[in-house]
Amino acid sequence: MSDVLNLVKEYWEGHFKKLLIDDSELEEQPLFMRDEDMEVLKRKKNQLNFRDAKVLKNIIHGQVISYEARSSREIVDYLLTMEFLIIQKKKIYLETQQQARRAVIEGGLLIDDYLVQGEGSCDQKLGMNYIHKGLKSEKNDRFSNKRYGYDRLEAIKYAERWWNDYNPAYKNFTDDCTNYISQCVKAGGAPMRGNPDRNIGWWYSGNQWSFSWTVAHSFRWYLSGSNKGLRAIEVSSPKELLKGDVICYDFNGNGTWQHTTIVVDKDSEKMPLVNAHTTNSRMRYWMYEDSSAWTPSIQYKFFHIIDGTTT
Repeated sequence: MSDVLNLVKEYWEGHFKKLLIDDSELEEQPLFMRDEDMEVLKRKKNQLNFRDAKVLKNIIHGQVISYEARSSREIVDYLLTMEFLIIQKKKIYLETQQQARRAVIEGGLLIDDYLVQGEGSCDQKLGMNYIHKGLKSEKNDRFSNKRYGYDRLEAIKYAERWWNDYNPAYKNFTDDCTNYISQCVKAGGAPMRGNPDRNIGWWYSGNQWSFSWTVAHSFRWYLSGSNKGLRAIEVSSPKELLKGDVICYDFNGNGTWQHTTIVVDKDSEKMPLVNAHTTNSRMRYWMYEDSSAWTPSIQYKFFHIIDGTTT
């Protein structure tokens, strides 16, 4: 398997070095590079230039998930880890992303490589029609009279600990973006409420959870409407967000919210750097222009988590 991983490593490191480090252009698109991958690389390069940021070094790691030999071809599903050491003015930070990809090898040569799963693929069937019902009286809600403070440091510590791993105390979902963010916010001290009604509040208990805990669309609408328990206010600019705050994404701009991230740092321009699951990411620039799910119609919601009481 080391030969396979070496092929992948050389392929991606070569293209990243040429486009992002040397700041040159590919003379022509590699024959088997998918258009979406090429567009992602171009958008990432343009984003870095716009931010006056530069990749100093990139490191590629690969981990084989499955292997199948088909006649003269080898089909390899693998986890690609991309590390970018970025400098922007006086700030230097390490951005990391992971992608589930498939490589096709023939005669010892890489002839195809493509993304298996990316952002925006979260299953929204459950919770798509979620209407926030938590505004009604919930007299039996045992969390409803608690005061709480949102500990941003604890939320960030959790986000950093589990950005590339899965806490065994919670179910691991294939589309894990909002489940991960909910865990981070809970680690910051935000109180749960609504159990056992999946349509009410925001909660996780044993083998049950609310739609708002795991579904990006539901979580976005919960944050917009909640006036007790976990609460947030929507702000107009990402610069207004603090560490531990949340960004929601509608990649297609059609009203379906598909992704959620948590702010873990700011860049030199005070813009958010975020962590996320599904495509596991750490210290990623908040706009997600380097995502295959990004479209020019993308919409964002910026939520500032607030301290307070559940009453």
